[in-house]
Amino acid sequence: MHCVIARFPFDLTKEGVVAAMKGIKPEPITGESVIIGRRHFPVKQVGAVITRQDRRDFSAREVTLAMTHLGFTCRAQPEPEQPPAVTERQAASDMLGSPLGTPTAQ
Repeated sequence: MHCVIARFPFDLTKEGVVAAMKGIKPEPITGESVIIGRRHFPVKQVGAVITRQDRRDFSAREVTLAMTHLGFTCRAQPEPEQPPAVTERQAASDMLGSPLGTPTAQ
């Protein structure tokens, strides 16, 4: 498949991408990701490997579109985890400065 990433033309194949990513350890995912084989890679990492360009030179969208057209599954940026709900007792305990469940001296 012919695509343009960071204003440079590339002829990519699914097999070529799989071969290029073989032996590469996936970095922690903080944004968009692509599934190659059974591993999840950040799209910027994949883009840097297959284009040999600096990650600042291309957008995640460019790589995501190319990977989608090649038949890879791409995922959006993960939702940030919500902190656990604070109960009234926990909030009061935090305001008083005593750990929850520890009796205060009187």
